[in-house]
Amino acid sequence: MSKFLQGTIILIAAGFITKILGFINRIVVARMIGDEGVGLYMMAVPTLSLAITATQIGLPVAISKLVAEAEAAGDRQRVKKILVVSLTTTGVLSTVFLPTLIAIAPWLSQTMFTDPRTYYPLMAIAPVVPIVAISSVLRGYFQGRQQMKPHAYSLLIEQIVRISLIALCTRPLLPYGVEYAAAGAMASSVLGELAALLYLLFLFKFKKSIRLRAKFFRYVQAGKETFIRLMRIALPTTGGRLIGSLSWFFEPIVVANSLALAGVASSVATKQYGQLVGYALPLLTLPSFITYALSTALVPAISEAMVQNKLVLVEYRIAQAMRLSLVTGGLSAVVLYIFAEPLMWWMYGTSEAAIFIQVMAPFFLFYYFQGPLQAVLQGLDLANAAMTNSLIGAVVKLACIFTLASRPSLGIMGAALATSIGTVLVTFLHFATVVKAVSFSIHAREYAKATIAITVTGVAGYVLFHYPPIATPSSLWTLFAMVATIVLYITVLLFFRLIKREELVYLPGLHWLAGKNGRK
Repeated sequence: MSKFLQGTIILIAAGFITKILGFINRIVVARMIGDEGVGLYMMAVPTLSLAITATQIGLPVAISKLVAEAEAAGDRQRVKKILVVSLTTTGVLSTVFLPTLIAIAPWLSQTMFTDPRTYYPLMAIAPVVPIVAISSVLRGYFQGRQQMKPHAYSLLIEQIVRISLIALCTRPLLPYGVEYAAAGAMASSVLGELAALLYLLFLFKFKKSIRLRAKFFRYVQAGKETFIRLMRIALPTTGGRLIGSLSWFFEPIVVANSLALAGVASSVATKQYGQLVGYALPLLTLPSFITYALSTALVPAISEAMVQNKLVLVEYRIAQAMRLSLVTGGLSAVVLYIFAEPLMWWMYGTSEAAIFIQVMAPFFLFYYFQGPLQAVLQGLDLANAAMTNSLIGAVVKLACIFTLASRPSLGIMGAALATSIGTVLVTFLHFATVVKAVSFSIHAREYAKATIAITVTGVAGYVLFHYPPIATPSSLWTLFAMVATIVLYITVLLFFRLIKREELVYLPGLHWLAGKNGRK
C-alpha cells in the first residue's frame, strides 16, 4: 500500500471517528447547559473558527507541500527554513490576534451579538490563538513528511480531552449562570487543543532529526524567499476557508439583529439560534463523512487523470462521485425527515428543533454534493472559482437571513430557510463551474432510479413510523422502523445497481464486501 493511500485511509478513519466524537460532545454540552447555554456557546464558536483560520492563514497546506518538496530533494536546510519562517509568521499573527480578541470581546458581546452574556465564552476562546499557531505548523510538517498518524491522532486526542473535561468545566459553573457554564464548555475545547499540541510537540521532539535553535535568527533573516513561497500557496488556500469562517462569524450577529427587528427578545433569540445551529445542523451534516472520504480521494484522482489527458476517466470519476453523493444524501434526507422528532428526543432530550430538520433535510440533499464538487474543482486547478462560488453563497445566505429572519411571521425559521438557500446555491454554482470546465454527461436513468429509491423508501418509512402495531412500545417500534427504512433503501440501491460492489471499498467499514474487485 502506498504512503498516499495509507495516509488517506488513516485520515478518513480519523475524520469519521472525530465526527462521531464531536457529535457526542454536542450532545453532552446540550444536556449540561440547555438550549440557552448552547445558544451562547454556538454564538462564540464562529469567532473561534475565525480566529483559528486567521492564525493559520492556510499555512498547514503550504508547509505540507514545501516540506514534501524539500524532503524529496533531501534538502534538510530548506526544511529548517520552512519551519522557522512558519513559526515566526504564526507567532507574529498570534501576538496580534490574541490581544485584539480580548480587546473587542466586550464590544462584540454587547453590540454585535446583542447579548452581553456572550462575553464570557468569547474570553474563554482567547488562549486558543497561540496554541493553534504552533500546532498548525507541526501538523503541516508531519503531513509534508507523509506522516498522517500524528495529525489523525492529535484530532482524536483533542476530541477525547474535550469530552472528558466538559463536565468538570461546566457543572461547577452552572450555579453562577449559563454564560459561565458556556464559557466552561469553551474552555474544554481550548484544553483539547492544548492536549493535541502537547502530543505533537512530543512527537516532533522525539522524531525530528533537526535542531532549530542554533541558527534560528539567521533563518528568519534569510527567509524572505521561503515566506513568499509559503504565502503563494497559503493565501489562495485560506481564501475559501476565510470566507466560510467570516460568514459563520457574521451569521449569529445577523440572526440576532434580524430577530430583534422581528420583536424577539435576545434571550429567546439565543435559545432559538442554539436549537438551529447546535442541534439541527450537526445532525444534518453528520453523514458527510462518506462524502469527505470521496472528496479526499477525488483530488488526486482528477489531477492525475488531467495530467495524463484522460478526459473520459475524469468524466467517469465525476459521474461516480455525483451518484454516490446522491445515494448518500438520499438516505440522510429520508431518515432525518421521517424520524426527526425521535432522533432529537433521544439525543438532546427535547424535540423542539425537529421542525428545522424536517424543513431543511430535503434541501440538504444538495449539501452532500458540495464537497465532491469542490474537490473536482481543486483537481481541475479551479480553486479560485470554488472560492468565488463560496463567497457568492455566503453573501446571499446572509442577505436572506436578514430579509427572512426579520419577518415576525418567520423569525428563526427564516434563518433556517436562508441557510438552505445558500447551500443549494453554492452546490449549483460548483456544478455549473465543473460543467463549464470539462465535458460532463448527466445520466438521467441513474437519477430517476435514485428518485424512485428515495420515494419508495420515504413512503414505506413514513407508514412504518406513523402506523405501529398497538401492542408495540413506541420507542422499540421507532427503532425498528428506522432500521427497516435503512435496510430497504440499501436493498433498493443494490437492486438498481446504484451502488456497485467494487465501490464499497470507499465506504468505511464496508470495504470487506468488495472482495477481490475492491482490492484492485
